[in-house]
Amino acid sequence: MTPPSTPRTPPPSAGSGARVVVVGATGNVGTSVVRLLADDPAIGSVLGLARRVPGWQPPKTSWRAVDIEPGGPDLVPLFAGADAVIHLAWKFQPTHRPAETWRTNVLGSSRVFDAVAAAGVPALIHASSVGAYSPGPKDRMVDESWPTHGWPQAAYTREKAYLERLLDAYEHTHPGIRVVRMRPGFLFKRESASEQRRIFAGRLLPGRLVRASVIPAVPDLPGLRFQALHTDDAAAAYLAAVSRPVSGAFNLAAEPPVDAKVLAGIFDARSFPMPAAPVRAALAAAWRLRLVPASPDLFDAVLRLPLMDCSRAREELGWEPTRTSVEALQEFLAGLRDGEGMDTAPLAAHP
Repeated sequence: MTPPSTPRTPPPSAGSGARVVVVGATGNVGTSVVRLLADDPAIGSVLGLARRVPGWQPPKTSWRAVDIEPGGPDLVPLFAGADAVIHLAWKFQPTHRPAETWRTNVLGSSRVFDAVAAAGVPALIHASSVGAYSPGPKDRMVDESWPTHGWPQAAYTREKAYLERLLDAYEHTHPGIRVVRMRPGFLFKRESASEQRRIFAGRLLPGRLVRASVIPAVPDLPGLRFQALHTDDAAAAYLAAVSRPVSGAFNLAAEPPVDAKVLAGIFDARSFPMPAAPVRAALAAAWRLRLVPASPDLFDAVLRLPLMDCSRAREELGWEPTRTSVEALQEFLAGLRDGEGMDTAPLAAHP
């Protein structure tokens, strides 16, 4: 396991403003959250934790290289004195070895939660997901009371749902800690393009091929209707949760819901009805051959995700997305074609 490193820069001097620790600070969501925290005058300092210290250096931010898995370094000293811990760390792969992702995502998260309590941090803000929800409707929106049992066959949704149960017990045991659970839809930004291609499509999908001229049609699969938003908009909700005395779960998504017709419009293509079974069979074959990293079980989960009502985030966080889901996807696709990224290990750019 990686021991705590010497900070890349000296820690910010103590002063006015909140001290926030971000666990998993160098990925898609983490970089957006750290950037907003660093730009906010109400935030005094940010400590970013990641497995590898990045070259990127935003203001008021120091870094530590930390592995949250069991056997890793003691997290309590790193959390001591913090006003809030934002937990974003997540491992998507290897999908062929779910025990490995469980070790990071569930056992590692449990270590983070326990360290927050031991360090006396008053607020824990956790990255849950729409994937934590049980299968639900595509023709109406559900609020945060919808069951969070996930889709049990997919590791990602299974792990997100398990952490929801863990936090249920945690809140009962630690009533003095303000626990916030963010449940965003699919998150996209330009700088996340290379990382998300590696995570979900692998080498089978060269980014330069994701353009209108080579995608003449989009299959309209039963259940293909999901929600998305720009990562920076999701980060704004995390920032609001640091300063506002809120707790509980918050759905986060932008309009409109994304379906085959929306995707066809983005690619200037047509859509056509198609059963899901042939697509799943092709994906399953490619996954077994290790041609794609995303499992067919995750495909099944996506087709069953409910649509979320985000009224609570608007009312209690004062949150509104600044971009539509279409704009977020268009920005991401442009980054995919250009091989965009950032100077962090997860977001490293690749053509």
